[in-house]
Amino acid sequence: MLLFAQGWEPEEETRAIVCLVHGLGEHSGRYAQVAAALTGAGYTLLAFDLRGHGRSEGRRGHAAGWDALLSDVDCLLAQAEARYPHRARFLYGHSLGGCLVLSYVLRRRPDLSGAIATSPALRPAFEPARWRVALGKALCRVRPGLLMSNGLDRNGLSHDPAVARAYACDPLVHDRLSARLGVDLLAYGKEALANAAQLPLPLLLMHGNTDPICSFAASREFADKASSTGRCTFKEWDGLYHELHNELQQGEVMGTMIGWLDAHLAGEGLWY
Repeated sequence: MLLFAQGWEPEEETRAIVCLVHGLGEHSGRYAQVAAALTGAGYTLLAFDLRGHGRSEGRRGHAAGWDALLSDVDCLLAQAEARYPHRARFLYGHSLGGCLVLSYVLRRRPDLSGAIATSPALRPAFEPARWRVALGKALCRVRPGLLMSNGLDRNGLSHDPAVARAYACDPLVHDRLSARLGVDLLAYGKEALANAAQLPLPLLLMHGNTDPICSFAASREFADKASSTGRCTFKEWDGLYHELHNELQQGEVMGTMIGWLDAHLAGEGLWY
């Protein structure tokens, strides 16, 4: 399967590589402003479109299994190592990508300098109807590729109405979610929460406490469980919605992220 990838480099020498995993239904091209902030601070950003998303191949909103997605993250990190040998690498994921990053770190225990997860999809912000969950599990066994709407409310992405308008008009954005990916997302979010105390590397976890899409409480739970490792930095953003990097306070959000990256490149911990 062919996956679309792209990268942004700073004008000066690269300090470290940040590898991005985007969220459900979107694509890496929506992170140009994140790239501008990171490259301005001396970091290279490498990103790809998940299978079934953006310009990558695959049935929209579907993956044959969670391990297939984790293997795609393997490829992203391998490209970063091949293209920028001997540079520190950080893995960064948002929403679905945030859940994938946490799962990847806990399951694969990679040799990285650290990881960042924003608004990770560990649990929905709302309680799914039991019948819907049961139906999804049943369909996963007999028709795993069956597609349905992901139900995402684009007005919950950001307080900036321009973000919702751009999202609605973006031809590479879709609202598809397969039975298999939906069931896997619930299961592996739950698994990540159960294993948070085994966090093997430094993590910056950030979430807006009024996110209507992914559960802020689940991120707080993960951070509390991971606190025993001394490796998790948790930043709560008061009043912010789902896409912290697209909020009106995006300058502060990116400043926090870059400050954490800088501190860990220097071998220092950073807490908020």
